[in-house]
Amino acid sequence: MSPLPPSRRSVLHAIAGIGGLALGATACGPDDMTRTGGSGTGTDTATAGGRRFGAEWESHARTFMSWPALESVWGEDLPYVRQDIARVARAVAGYEYVVLMARPDQQKAAQKACGSQVEVIPLTVDDLWARDTVPVFVHDEGRVMGVDFNFNGWGNKQQHTDDARVGSTLLQKYGVRRTKAPLVAEGGAFETDGEGTLLVTESSVVNDNRNPGKSRDRIEAELKQTLGIQKVVWLKGVRGQDITDAHVDSLVRFVAPGVVLLDKAQPGTPADSWSRASDQARSVLSGATDARGRRFEIVDLPQPDLDKITGEGDDFVSSYANFYVANDSVFMPRFGDRKADDRARGILQEHFPKRDVVQVAIDTIASGGGGIHCSTHDQPGKPVD
Repeated sequence: MSPLPPSRRSVLHAIAGIGGLALGATACGPDDMTRTGGSGTGTDTATAGGRRFGAEWESHARTFMSWPALESVWGEDLPYVRQDIARVARAVAGYEYVVLMARPDQQKAAQKACGSQVEVIPLTVDDLWARDTVPVFVHDEGRVMGVDFNFNGWGNKQQHTDDARVGSTLLQKYGVRRTKAPLVAEGGAFETDGEGTLLVTESSVVNDNRNPGKSRDRIEAELKQTLGIQKVVWLKGVRGQDITDAHVDSLVRFVAPGVVLLDKAQPGTPADSWSRASDQARSVLSGATDARGRRFEIVDLPQPDLDKITGEGDDFVSSYANFYVANDSVFMPRFGDRKADDRARGILQEHFPKRDVVQVAIDTIASGGGGIHCSTHDQPGKPVD
């Protein structure tokens, strides 16, 4: 078992059902055209002037999620992964507004599973990975804008025709201006402190399956311009061993400017490409500074004992680093190793002392190569009442 996501459950399957995109009245919640920092629905060219990529701990207007759609992807696990997604949606909805996208013919069932606190909208999606399919939100001249990173199924490893449309359709629905990035990437590839620093793995972005022929220097310049970033800290990552090519959000996460939590294998675990990637990240961060010139404080976030977890499967993601920071709260996985779960919760609580740290069981999501952060996507702004 690998401590970072080795694959999505659907890595061996092509998406078979390509439905039409449907928009309609919401099942519950505010008006369809609720605007949070929107400035029209057009597409423009990204420029860096006045642009800022905020930290996840800043105020959210809402959280976006997606309902897993296809039996061809999840097989007999589809009911169970839906239970996990509903559990996460209900938990987050206790702290901020949640919008869950579901295929029109699955909307009613998704609404029943998630409860009335979650707004389920009819929008055709393929799978649950909202972190990667929903645009990355930035502040542009004081207004929220969505940056569409041209989702291509993690380097054309899978066909996600409907997920690729989410970037344009969802922003239009909520009145948020959209810009297309000049490169291909996914939201899980980026980690920021909100003060101009971006952490990225080379394996997931400087890769011909996303950005053929582009050098790291060129991609860095495009990231700076597109996201308003001042400094990119590059980590090596792991190439070609999981469908994401080792997204940073299961490896290292900011908990405050200058402070990061780093995924660490359970003591005694044999070294592999994933633990070596963690060691390499530690080495880079130990010698680096952020956009403000600060040295990084690195805090270990140890994994559970794989012999004590309740989940199973070669694709199981046992990293606690894939947590999600929402309004007044932090959501983390509960893997079933009570000692390790409590230790990780304590570390997160120490760094987010004014937030509730909520543990959620996500064994089927984790068995499919992801986590809570992978299945959620925050829109910054004033919270929706």
